[in-house]
Amino acid sequence: MGMELWQEKAQVLIEALPYIQRFNGKIIVVKYGGSAMIDRQLQQSVITDVALLKLVGFRPIIVHGGGKEISRWVKKIGMEPRFINGLRVTDEPTIEIAEMVLNKVNKGLVQMMESLGVKAVGISGKDGDTLRVEKKLSDGRDIGYVGEVKALNPDLLLTLMDNDFIPVICPIGMDDQFQSYNINADDAACAIARAVGAEKLAFLTDIEGVYRDPLRPETLISELTVDEAKEFLGTGHVGGGMLPKLQNCIEAIEAGVSRVHILDGRIEHCLLLEFFTNKGIGTAILSNTESRYYHEED
Repeated sequence: MGMELWQEKAQVLIEALPYIQRFNGKIIVVKYGGSAMIDRQLQQSVITDVALLKLVGFRPIIVHGGGKEISRWVKKIGMEPRFINGLRVTDEPTIEIAEMVLNKVNKGLVQMMESLGVKAVGISGKDGDTLRVEKKLSDGRDIGYVGEVKALNPDLLLTLMDNDFIPVICPIGMDDQFQSYNINADDAACAIARAVGAEKLAFLTDIEGVYRDPLRPETLISELTVDEAKEFLGTGHVGGGMLPKLQNCIEAIEAGVSRVHILDGRIEHCLLLEFFTNKGIGTAILSNTESRYYHEED
C-alpha cells in the first residue's frame, strides 16, 4: 500500500510536466476573492498554490478583492452598505474605508507569500499610474467613487516580475484629477491580463464554474471556446454575478489572453488542480484558434 501511494504521487508529478513545460515563463493573472479570502485555511491554500506556480517557472500576478471585509468595516462605523446592480455605492467615507481595508488585505497577502520564501510586492492601481479610471455609472446612475479602467500602464508590473517579485494588486485607481476610485476586482484583473499579455487569467469564485443549468450540478461545462461562450450568453441562461464574469472572460480572450479559468476557490489547491491535471475542476474558456485543452476526455 505504501509503494502504491508513492507511485500515485509520482504519477501526479508526471501528469503536471507538460503543463509546466508549456507555461514556463508565461504570465498568469489570478483574481482572488470570495470565500477563499475569508477562510484562513483556504487563504493559505491559494497563496501556497501561487508560490508553487512561481517556483516552477510561471510568472504570477495576484489581483484581489475584499468586498466582504469592506462591508464589515462600513457597518462598524454605523453605515449600511448599499449596492445598485451589484455595484457598491461608494461615497467619500466609503472610498476611504475601501482603500484602508484593501491595503490592509494586500499587505497580509504579501506577508503570507514572503513566509513561503517567495518575494512579493503589494501595490494598488495608483502606484506607477498602473490603473487610470473614469467614473462608472450604473444604468446611468451615479454610484460615487466607482471607477472603470480606461488605461493601464504595465511598466511597474513588468519591472517587478523581471526582478523576480510577485505583484499583489488591490483594485484602487485614480482618475485624471488624481481622485481615488474603487474598481471591481474582476474588471481590474481582466484589464491587467490584457495589458501584460497574460497566457492565463483565473477567477476564483464561490461556484464550481459555468453550468448549462444552474440547478443541476452535473451540467458543469469543462470547456467553452469564445464563440461557444457568446452563444451561451445569448441563450439567456446566464444570470447574476456570472453574466459580467463571462463577459469579462470573452473580452480577455478577444484581447489576446489564451485561456480564462473560472474556478471554485472553496476547493483547496483549486489552481493546481485546474492547471496541472488533465481533467481540471472548473470551466476553461479558450480562444477559437486554441486547440482543445490538455484535458483529455475519458
